[in-house]
Amino acid sequence: MPDDALFNGMPTFVMLFFVIVIGIFLFSIFKGIGTWSKNEQSPRLSVKAKITGKRTNVHRHGGHTHEHHHSHTSTTYYVTFQFESTDRSEFVVSGREYGMLAEGDEGMLTFQGTRFLDFQRNSSEEHTDA
Repeated sequence: MPDDALFNGMPTFVMLFFVIVIGIFLFSIFKGIGTWSKNEQSPRLSVKAKITGKRTNVHRHGGHTHEHHHSHTSTTYYVTFQFESTDRSEFVVSGREYGMLAEGDEGMLTFQGTRFLDFQRNSSEEHTDA
């Protein structure tokens, strides 16, 4: 009977699905640990930089539980810095930092690997583009 073959294969399909989901979850955890470790081993650098861009990425999450709809959004904030060498790097920053920074700001960027640590803006007297 063809219907029996479908039901007999279902446990294998469910098990494969869970193995894939758990594999993706473990991969994400190990990738995060690897990035953290690499950042920890990197030197802390402070360099002159200029903010050349800002952007956000909004993630929307939603679901239903017992006839109630709930949703959640989270926002990731990014700032792009350009160094004197004209190289650029983009860092994830907190919402508070994002709000304090503006395109065109110049100052001293402190970072460790891919981790943003601080940006000290030059005082207004030092700007020559007034």
